[in-house]
Amino acid sequence: MIILNIETSTSACSAAITKDGIAVASRANLEGANHASDLPLFIEQLLDEAKAHHWVLDAVALSQGPGSYTGLRIGASIAKGLCYGFNIPLIPIDTLQVLCASLTISPEEEALLCPMLDARRMEVYTAMYSPKDLQRNTDIEAMIIDENAFKTELNKQKIYFFGNGAEKCTRVITAPNAHFISHIVPQAQYMGKLAEACNHPLDIKQLAYYEPFYLKEFIAAPSHIKGLK
Repeated sequence: MIILNIETSTSACSAAITKDGIAVASRANLEGANHASDLPLFIEQLLDEAKAHHWVLDAVALSQGPGSYTGLRIGASIAKGLCYGFNIPLIPIDTLQVLCASLTISPEEEALLCPMLDARRMEVYTAMYSPKDLQRNTDIEAMIIDENAFKTELNKQKIYFFGNGAEKCTRVITAPNAHFISHIVPQAQYMGKLAEACNHPLDIKQLAYYEPFYLKEFIAAPSHIKGLK
């Protein structure tokens, strides 16, 4: 399959074309949150490249969250528009699984992967994954991290923590079996194999009802402008 992959869940923004699970073209800005301007440009460049190579898209894969509310909205709206335009299905993929696929090391099979996305203060979006097949072992949740977090699991085995929510946890999670990996962000170029393995793509009829996986409701900050609430 030839799939256009989109990842906008954090401050990094990326898109990639994968062929049979392998990235053949990609674009990324890992430095700042300019998704509204970066993503359309990336996709335009990738579609031009696809046309030059006579690649015909079979689907669009989207890193669906949890993550940044604004980033997820931008990614989802553009992904849905592409699916409607090309009459192809949408493949939603959990962002935490994409984060696992973006790891640049290969942990031991008996260890656990614990990707963390920042949810402000000492809260993170997280779940446990197997390093062997990247399958999720626990529910995705918004967890407040304290000194008792993952205590039972860390008494039994190594856990690798990573993602933009992990750094703030280093001073709290201090067990010998806790290992932190820095500078790992979810990237579209690593989504191909996950997309190929998806058994439940969304067809055109289902797209109208699709929303990103926010996990928590978005709550706007109160306005400081006089006369507005």
